[in-house]
Amino acid sequence: MVEVEGSDSYLIRPNHQHKFKPTIVKEYIHEILRERLSGVLYDPESVPELTRSLAEAVKDKVKNAGFDKYKLIVQVIIGEQRGQGVKMSSKCLWDADTDNYAADVFMNESLFCLVAVFGSYYY
Repeated sequence: MVEVEGSDSYLIRPNHQHKFKPTIVKEYIHEILRERLSGVLYDPESVPELTRSLAEAVKDKVKNAGFDKYKLIVQVIIGEQRGQGVKMSSKCLWDADTDNYAADVFMNESLFCLVAVFGSYYY
């Protein structure tokens, strides 16, 4: 817990400027995906490394956004674009006042990529 300077109380909620903001995180995801995947062809041999590097890039960008005391979980899914439909779902237990998520999808002629970032406040 973070002690409030000059008082005997503790913060159990983030102040507004440090709260996880899905719209900002979605912009970060969109920017990274467009930058790193435009013109990339699907190659099953390179997908594992590409997935890891995208997850690290997104995590680093979101970490530097100042969402103090948030545990970040980044999930990246890459698949070959064949006109198929794909659905993804997630379940978790969290505090609706402090925790949130952001997601974005990138598609080109060869592949699709879905990135989800979950921010869970660490008390």
